[in-house]
Amino acid sequence: MLEAGATRVGVHASGGAPAGVAAMIDHTLLKPDATREQIEQLCREAAQFGFATVCVNPVWVALCARTLSGSGVGVCSVVGFPLGATTADVKGYETRRAMFDGAREIDMVINVGALKSGDLRAVEHDIDAVTAPCRDCQVVSKVIIEAALLTDDEKVTACTLAKAAGADYVKTSTGFGPGGATPADVALMRRVVGATMGVKAAGGIRDLEAVKAMVAAGATRVGASASVRIVKEASQERSSSVTVGGY
Repeated sequence: MLEAGATRVGVHASGGAPAGVAAMIDHTLLKPDATREQIEQLCREAAQFGFATVCVNPVWVALCARTLSGSGVGVCSVVGFPLGATTADVKGYETRRAMFDGAREIDMVINVGALKSGDLRAVEHDIDAVTAPCRDCQVVSKVIIEAALLTDDEKVTACTLAKAAGADYVKTSTGFGPGGATPADVALMRRVVGATMGVKAAGGIRDLEAVKAMVAAGATRVGASASVRIVKEASQERSSSVTVGGY
C-alpha cells in the first residue's frame, strides 16, 4: 500500500498491525447502536496501536477527545451522516460543534437530492458550509458523495464542486448506502480531483486485496469494517516477504 502511494488507510481494526500500517488507519465505529463501552474500547485500541484517528458519530467526539488527549491519536467526526439530507446551516453548526468538542477531521455527506435535481448552487453552498469552518480551524474536511446513488456525470460534478470548495478529500461512500467503493469510482474521482487532493474509498472493502485495488486506483485512504482480517493479512504478507527475502 505504501509503495502504491497511500498516505493513510481508514479501517475499523483491532489486533497487532505493523507500526507503519497502524499509523495510516482511521479506526472507525459509526454503527447507530454503538455503546460507550465500545467507543472507549475503540479509543484504547487506537492509542495502543498508534492509529491516526478514531472516526465516530458526533455524540462521541467529546468522550474520544478526552480519552485520547496526549495520545497523538486524532478524532474524526461525521456530519450530515449518513443521508446528507440536512440543511447547510445545520451541517455548518454540526461541524463547528464537532470541532469545539475536539474533532480534527470532518467527513460530511453532500445533499445528494439537490445534486440529482441539478441544483448545483445548493450543493456548492452545502459543501462550503462545512469546508469553510474547517479551513478556518485547520481541520481536515472530507466530502462523501455516495457514489452508488450517482451517475458518472454526477460523480464528476460532485468531485468538481468539492474541489472548488477547498475540501481536502472526496470520499466514495458512507457505508450505509446501496453500494460501496469500486476501483472504477476511485479512479474516476482521482482523475477529476487530480494529484493534490485526497480520495478515500469506503464501503464493501473486506480484505487486503480489495485495499490494494483501491490504492492502485488512486485512493489515499480506505475505510472498511473487516479491519481485523485486513490487518492480519497485511501483517502476514509482511512476514512472508521478510522470510522469502532471507532476512
